[in-house]
Amino acid sequence: MTRVELKPYDIIVRPVLTEKTTLLQENGNCYTFVVSLKATKSDVKKAVESAFGVQVKSVNTLVRKGKKKAFKGYQSLRGDQKRAYVSLMPGQSIQQLSVLNLGQETAQEEGEK
Repeated sequence: MTRVELKPYDIIVRPVLTEKTTLLQENGNCYTFVVSLKATKSDVKKAVESAFGVQVKSVNTLVRKGKKKAFKGYQSLRGDQKRAYVSLMPGQSIQQLSVLNLGQETAQEEGEK
């Protein structure tokens, strides 16, 4: 069985921006992404390094199993979700996802008005 190479934006589905992940960004220099279920840790590391131009220290992954839900008498199952916690080398940051950067942009926009 051959392995198909995935492109960086096929591996990284979206970033996770919650209160908890914001604290991880500020204190631990750790970013959280929803990634493809087929992606391995090394795939995620290569994708983040090439997409954002940073050096990755480590990657931890987990799979959140889908929940059973009932709606109007019908049972359904939400899909599984794989998350990757990516720690960067000291002094590195992803400017596009930086919470501090987002706050500065909105302050600049308000000042222009």
